[in-house]
Amino acid sequence: MEWANRMNQAMAYIESHLMEDIDYAEVAKIACCSVYHLQRMFPFLTDVTLSEYVRRRRLTLAAVELQNSDIKVIDLALKYGYESPEAFTRSFQQMHGTAPSSARKAGTMLKAYPPFSFQFSMNGVAEMNYRLETLPAFSVIGANKRVHTANAFATVPGMWAAAAGEGLFEQFWQIWSSDHPLRGILGVCADGDHGKNEEFTYIMSVVSGHLPPDGLSKRDFPAATWAVFEAAGGPEGIAELWKRLYTEWVPASGYALAYLPAIERYLPPEENKNELWVAVVKA
Repeated sequence: MEWANRMNQAMAYIESHLMEDIDYAEVAKIACCSVYHLQRMFPFLTDVTLSEYVRRRRLTLAAVELQNSDIKVIDLALKYGYESPEAFTRSFQQMHGTAPSSARKAGTMLKAYPPFSFQFSMNGVAEMNYRLETLPAFSVIGANKRVHTANAFATVPGMWAAAAGEGLFEQFWQIWSSDHPLRGILGVCADGDHGKNEEFTYIMSVVSGHLPPDGLSKRDFPAATWAVFEAAGGPEGIAELWKRLYTEWVPASGYALAYLPAIERYLPPEENKNELWVAVVKA
């Protein structure tokens, strides 16, 4: 399947560049998604972050080299991208349970972490309802926050609660475009920074044609087609949608993820639903 082929090509690129600084933008390009989507999608598919996968693959190869050559630990550390032998030794011991200096000894137990390979299969999953919306260009205005990818679903609800106490919503109601298809409070998920850290920018915002007030910033979106998924209930429904988007819908849909931030749309409590908007293109 095309999706599995793209992901396997991305893994092959990583495998061939393990002894270099990996260009995650190029990995995302091969996978036909943004760096942000790559960063968030990988743990849903594999239960491990992409940076941790790369670390384990490098340390697997380093262990093989220690057992089959007389390379010095300092040279091995530099070869696999560590700034010092001490940093390499800490990471090696964390994974293998032994120091690099002991890895050459006969009988030492080491761990091998094989390359990932993706395949797609249908296992009777529940249907996933969506609609397509084509919107002209628009802008959002909001407050930017940096969020760690691994903790996003625990961190973001607290951010919204704090924003309410700080009067952010009152600012929003003065500038929002109430007649826009994306009415309501929006969480824009943007700007993954993979390779430097595991964070992204989360923008608590509304659609607006105004200039941003002091302390808030503006983000422009071009015209695009969006796949829209409904989640009943509170923010926990959005979290489940993210997982199903990456593990079920994208592999089977015939669409690829566009190079635009995704949007969480939070509607009034009486509507008892929220939405996830993801820009897409035909695969």
